[in-house]
Amino acid sequence: MNIINEIDRDSVIYIIGRAKQVTGGDELLHQLAHHLRVDLGHNVYIIYYPLDIENPVPPEYLEYNNPYTREIIDDYKNIIICSEWARDLMIIKQFTKMRKIIYWLSVNNFVFSCLLHNPFLSLKKSLQLLPARLVNKLLKNLLGKNLIDIRELLFNSIRDRSYIMHALQKFGIYGAALHLCQSWYAMEFLNSLGIENCVYLSDYLNPTFLQQRIDFAKKEDIVVYNPKKGWSFTRKIIQAVPHIRFVPIENLDRNGVIELLKRAKIYIDFGDHPGKDRLPREAAILGCCVIVGRRGSACNRYDVPIPEKYKFAVAKDNIPQIASMLEYCLYYYKECYSDFDYYRAIIKREPSVFLELLSLYFPRR
Repeated sequence: MNIINEIDRDSVIYIIGRAKQVTGGDELLHQLAHHLRVDLGHNVYIIYYPLDIENPVPPEYLEYNNPYTREIIDDYKNIIICSEWARDLMIIKQFTKMRKIIYWLSVNNFVFSCLLHNPFLSLKKSLQLLPARLVNKLLKNLLGKNLIDIRELLFNSIRDRSYIMHALQKFGIYGAALHLCQSWYAMEFLNSLGIENCVYLSDYLNPTFLQQRIDFAKKEDIVVYNPKKGWSFTRKIIQAVPHIRFVPIENLDRNGVIELLKRAKIYIDFGDHPGKDRLPREAAILGCCVIVGRRGSACNRYDVPIPEKYKFAVAKDNIPQIASMLEYCLYYYKECYSDFDYYRAIIKREPSVFLELLSLYFPRR
């Protein structure tokens, strides 16, 4: 499927970005703009919101050298691309002429952001969310950290079909000309809702990760985790194995993350896996064994293609088995490392696969 054949050489592709934000999703949008422009010859601009931010391009993404603008021309020959975040969807909804493409970087974040943007979509969920957010804010001021996993409260919202259908209508999802899916998880989600104009377009790791060399002699008995992902369950695991050293990934730039992962033997992620997350891939490519919770994209064998023995249902009863697997991976690290050879091979091919698929949907001009 491609839509670009219907657009002439004067057409412009706009991509909605977030000023000064650094996440895996934000980097993917910069990668998308770069390859559409440099490799496929299209006129592409990123438009950063809020519009009044000076120097909106995050320093981490200056390498992509993407031009940006503060003005969008709503014309039939143009295209606008945004993520599934509710704010972005409301931005593109105001344009009535140009074709719209939604890039599904995260399924769960669509559900979460729609509720935050319009709490009246589900009063019941809003009444659950508001007290939890207030308690978290109070505890953050007193203790310096959140104790309630907000996303945990909303995880089951993705199974609430009436809420989802309402959100799809409210935010204009059915009016999109095309849906790009960063994960097979997103493809399955959209197809289950009767949305068929979907194509798969995943991302790839920043080349800085792919170019690293691993010195196995420097590997330490460290288990790394992201405190922003599934903290309520991860905390229970940490408490269950006090003799194992856990190190959070926080307050680190890209080089800091690389150096930490190069030292670690294991990366764990018991978050909700709202898309094909980067951290598990970054950890694997830097020599970590990867243990995940069976949620979201980690449930299928395409987005997180690791042996099933390294995937666990996020349930209290599984903590002893998870603890045993942690001990096993630390003790038999070299043997476990080879279990991820297939995963690492797929990760290394992702840059070429991304460009191949992109050129299929947006042929070179």
